[in-house]
Amino acid sequence: MLISLTKVRELDLSAPPSAGRPAHVSAASGLVRAGRFLYVVADDELHLGVFHATEAKAGHLIRLFPGELPAPAKERKARKPDLEALALLPSFAGYPHGALLALGSGSKRNRRMAALLALDAQGEAGDIPQVCDLSGLFSVPEEIFAALNIEGAIVLGDELCLLQRGNKRTVENAVVRFQLSALLDVLGAGRPIAAAESLIPSAICPVVLGEIEGIPLCFTDAAALPSGEFVFAAIAEDTEDNYNDGPCKGAALGIADRQGRLRCLYRLDRSHKIEGVHADLEGGTLRLLLVTDGDDPAIAAGLYTASLPIL
Repeated sequence: MLISLTKVRELDLSAPPSAGRPAHVSAASGLVRAGRFLYVVADDELHLGVFHATEAKAGHLIRLFPGELPAPAKERKARKPDLEALALLPSFAGYPHGALLALGSGSKRNRRMAALLALDAQGEAGDIPQVCDLSGLFSVPEEIFAALNIEGAIVLGDELCLLQRGNKRTVENAVVRFQLSALLDVLGAGRPIAAAESLIPSAICPVVLGEIEGIPLCFTDAAALPSGEFVFAAIAEDTEDNYNDGPCKGAALGIADRQGRLRCLYRLDRSHKIEGVHADLEGGTLRLLLVTDGDDPAIAAGLYTASLPIL
């Protein structure tokens, strides 16, 4: 069974993030819906994109980190925080309506920062982020994986689950599970999680996703389901490391549980580079929102819809 996507819009912006940059999100890498808002992180920016969930009007940006990134692609890639995951957190101390947590991939030392934004009762994010050092969240996984690359973050019950993404050389897809309360205690207190006081995962569960044209399928994002499972996006990107991009040979959507057990996996009918997913359960069908990364700043990321049957 092949899954078809329907394009809703491009992620255009009312203003560019900086002079010389296009007025759109290009490298969309994580997606969360809260109320009437869609939130998107991009791995080549210092901002969070905010879009209306049901109207096609241009979005706007909320700055997450200070400073400016260089324009040349090579220098920009080296210095960017590489925001690859966006998690919706429940209410905790100082955040009565929950929060958004945008975090880097952890693939390099400068990619272990995060930004925390409070939400209000309607799901609207504030514009004053709390910048967090989360190096201690990555310290144990870094010792286990040959090429650390966190691409998704979701809350499942009492755990925060991070999705480790493999590559052609080191096929290491996994669910890295942490006790959520321990993380929220630190975030609520406004303290960094330095490497010296690392959070210890409660479990690390490998996940095998198969391959397309000899290229392994690897996680790119996920969304929690009411069952305690999660729906995920995966792509077969022809690259041998956790730093360089490569051509996308195919993509898939699937459902798994936090123990890493795969429930189903469906190929997409085209090689869309899906890097963000949100899910709503309607009867026996999952209604998905998906965003893409074009690997080119001149190409606007797209917002798509798709449906998955619940078997």
